[in-house]
Amino acid sequence: MYRIKYITILKLFFLFLLWFAPSAGQAQVQNKMLLVGITGNKPFVLDTLSPSGISIEIWTTLAQVLNLDYKTQYFSDPNQALKALEQGHIDVLIGPLNITSQRASKVTFSQPYFQASISILSLKKDPSLWQRVKPFFSEKFLYAVIIFISILAIVGTLLWLVERKQNPDQFPSKPARGIGNGMWCAISTMTTAGFGDIVPITFWGRFLTGTWMVISLIMATSMVAGIASTLTLTGMKSITITEAEQLSGKKTGVISGTPSYDFCKRYGAQLVKINNIEDGYQLLNNGKIDAVVNDRTQLQYFIHQKNITNASLSITEYERHGYGFAFRPNEPITHSVNVELLNLQENGVIDDIILKWLNIKHGQPK
Repeated sequence: MYRIKYITILKLFFLFLLWFAPSAGQAQVQNKMLLVGITGNKPFVLDTLSPSGISIEIWTTLAQVLNLDYKTQYFSDPNQALKALEQGHIDVLIGPLNITSQRASKVTFSQPYFQASISILSLKKDPSLWQRVKPFFSEKFLYAVIIFISILAIVGTLLWLVERKQNPDQFPSKPARGIGNGMWCAISTMTTAGFGDIVPITFWGRFLTGTWMVISLIMATSMVAGIASTLTLTGMKSITITEAEQLSGKKTGVISGTPSYDFCKRYGAQLVKINNIEDGYQLLNNGKIDAVVNDRTQLQYFIHQKNITNASLSITEYERHGYGFAFRPNEPITHSVNVELLNLQENGVIDDIILKWLNIKHGQPK
């Protein structure tokens, strides 16, 4: 009987250990004082003395749920912050950290909590007088003029060949003057001016002129329509940079070490390194650069906060990527943070935080 009671007590003791062992381990992780690095720009990280922003608020929510103790250290340079994390000087790094394969080979990332993209900021400008007439001095327009003159030369030559013997007064035997008169006849016919100073009198001359009238009527209509369209489009067109292809050869402000830097290099932009978006906007506003390329959300926030009205953000978004928190390799809290991040996303908590700061859902305008 005593033996049965002894076995029962042992079973209860082992059940007690099994029940409380995970909690004890978890408490040990939670009670560890974490060194948390902070890096990034508005609206993800604001006010480094009393940190706030999207990244900060999401991390604070996680820390409260997981009962994490931590102290923070601010890094102005994300690359230096990542290096400190790799070397073990800090345990966690929070901010708008782009999750890349290169970074993931050195540190451990959480689930992405925000989907970001790249956009282009440029000034709203109407074209100058030269920019309006510039298309008429383009290589294509020059080729069109040469072809048109060549056609007139061919028609003038044909008229001279069929008229020179029977109509020498209007089509002299000398080629230069005779062909010149033929071209003048072709031009006056095409424009329907009809001066009547040079008129073919032979059958073939009139046949050729009649044929040219029909052809030139179509040509003249197309030419006038093309010129009118060019003038209209150049008058309506803004020189604002709206597409990545327009960056080629343009002076573009970009922050070194960001996805935007490599993006601009691929499109052949003339890179001008800037420290932040505000510095880039000042250069843009002073006419020293043509565009600023950066994270779309950060550009949107800057435009809204500064009430920028003379600049435009491209509608097109490029290279969507995720932002996550970074941890030292084998950091014990990584799994718990990932699980809780998914829980916050499923419950809409992260969406509420983003909407609070930007009125933007998942990086897209509401």
